[in-house]
Amino acid sequence: MTPAETAVETIQREMTAFARRARASAGRMHPELSLVSYTLLGHLEESGGCRATDLAAHYALDKSTVSRQVAALERTGLIERRLDPEDHRVQVLDLTQAGQDILAQVTHSRRTAFRERLADWPEEDLVRFAGYLERYNTGASAGTGAG
Repeated sequence: MTPAETAVETIQREMTAFARRARASAGRMHPELSLVSYTLLGHLEESGGCRATDLAAHYALDKSTVSRQVAALERTGLIERRLDPEDHRVQVLDLTQAGQDILAQVTHSRRTAFRERLADWPEEDLVRFAGYLERYNTGASAGTGAG
C-alpha cells in the first residue's frame, strides 16, 4: 500500500470511530435527543425552518425515514409545523421554544466537550484541522465523497 492509500485507510477508520463516539455521546448530552434528532434540530435552526422534503434531500435520506424522525420530534414538542408565508399550501418545520432550549443546551455541552478534548492542541494545528474538515465537507456536499 502506498503512503496515500494507508493515509486514506487511517482517515476512514478514524472518522468511523469519531462517528461512533458522536452517536454514543449524544445520549449522554441529553437523554431524549439522539444524534439524528440533534442534527435535524440544528439544521432547522440554521435554515430558519424548512420542509421535511428539504431535510430528506439535504441528508440524502428516504422521505419516510425523515417523516418518522419529524413525527417523533413533534410528539416531544421540539418542532412544529407552520404554513409557509410565501406558499400557504406548504408546511414548514420549525423549532419550538423547547426545541431551541434543548438544542442550545446540547450545543453548549458539545462545544465544551470539544474544547476540553482539543485544549492541548497548538493553535496552528487547530486552524489546519478546521480547514481540512471544511475542505472535506465541502467536497462531500458537492457530491464527491462518501460519508
